[in-house]
Amino acid sequence: MRTSPGIHTKSKRFVSYFMLFFILLAFVTALITALIDPLQFYHRPSWYTPLLSEQERYQNPGLAKNYEYDNIIIGTSMTENFLPSQVDASLGGTTLKLSMEGSTVDEHYKIAKLALETGKVQQVLWGLDYFSLKLATAEEEEDFPDYLYDGKLWTDYKYWFNSSVYKQFFRSIKSTLSGQTKQDLETLYNWNDKVVFGKQYVAESYFKACDKEIDYGTNEESLDQVKVYFNTYIRSLLEEYPDVQFYFYYPPYSVMRQVAWYSSNPVRFNNQLVMRQWMFEQFEQYPNVKLYDFQTASEWTFNLDLYKDLSHHNGEVNTWIAEAIGEDSSEYRVTSSNIEAFNTLLEEQAESAVIDRNGNVYRSSVQVNGEPLAFTTRLVQGNEELWLPAKEIGTALNASIDWDAATKTVSLTSGGNNVTMTIGNTEALVNGQTLAMDTAPLLAGGKVLVPVAFVAEHLGWNVSVEREGDWLRYLLNS
Repeated sequence: MRTSPGIHTKSKRFVSYFMLFFILLAFVTALITALIDPLQFYHRPSWYTPLLSEQERYQNPGLAKNYEYDNIIIGTSMTENFLPSQVDASLGGTTLKLSMEGSTVDEHYKIAKLALETGKVQQVLWGLDYFSLKLATAEEEEDFPDYLYDGKLWTDYKYWFNSSVYKQFFRSIKSTLSGQTKQDLETLYNWNDKVVFGKQYVAESYFKACDKEIDYGTNEESLDQVKVYFNTYIRSLLEEYPDVQFYFYYPPYSVMRQVAWYSSNPVRFNNQLVMRQWMFEQFEQYPNVKLYDFQTASEWTFNLDLYKDLSHHNGEVNTWIAEAIGEDSSEYRVTSSNIEAFNTLLEEQAESAVIDRNGNVYRSSVQVNGEPLAFTTRLVQGNEELWLPAKEIGTALNASIDWDAATKTVSLTSGGNNVTMTIGNTEALVNGQTLAMDTAPLLAGGKVLVPVAFVAEHLGWNVSVEREGDWLRYLLNS
């Protein structure tokens, strides 16, 4: 049975009409999206006030392209609590914050490049976290809206036909009709008033981090690779925009962040030290760059009440940072004459700082027959007693060590003396006699922590403890 030619003609006509309708619908949808433009990607709509999205990777391109500014802020969540008005007061000009939580160096490059290409930028304030000097993971890269950054019109369809765009638009309209809409660039992305700060939270974070950092240390990128990232995504901008002033700074994590790295992830800690100096040597080659180091600022980093966790400080610290950079403070400005001193001081702080369960920070040192003992995981418990890994104490005191995983019991023996302790038990067995301790041994960072003075004394060593201010000095002599 043959099909009538008229049916073929009608079918082709239907397909043609359908395709035409589809193309027209797509064109109208794209036009409407460009008109309402809730992320202000193409322009700033005048007939309604778009809500500013907290989705930084999506909102930042529109801000960079269509707002007026002289300065930009680049960085991770460590830079989100800057108030643009305070940066204005310190650096001059008008500041736009383009921070991105959890961002990596390639993401920093994309938003900085987008802003710099507008020709508006005169100054860049860039918080340079060592752990952000890597690339986004494959999953993160897939989620990143590259189409908002690549400058290619034909990739914008991902914006035109995105349902979340219309959700944002309707939220803006609802807010406009209720008279509540306002564009608050001053506190955009700012989380200072949304969290609580305090040393107890830092202490809690520290004890969790001690266990996690052990695994992280096996997954560190090589220094050669990190240097490639620096050259590709930071140095290239310095060379391309020689008339723009760049202010880089090393953010002031709490000292316990450094201690956690030093104790449980020494690869990252040492890589950080190398990169801190290497990056300065690169920056030193450019007259449009200044570098500031706040990581050894003990008046901030030892005050754990300024932090919500090991790394994130409150907005007051951001203000101090802006003021110090605006003043070009010699206390924090990195130069060829002080870079090694900055690194040495950071290492000394990471070696000596120790915390108790309440978040109080102390400085500690241990000498064995006049020689300093390098120790990793540590804690202050009880009556300001320093607790150290049993293995490190045993090695330093020439004691044999036995660990029974089943009973969680550690035993140290030297010179006919024996001290046996059990995790969670405040009673110790010393030469067969039961003695009470103020606090029980514990596991932290995969290590058994025991009281250094108690152990040394009962193994026959002479123990002297000096307390001066926040310093705890232990002198052990045979």
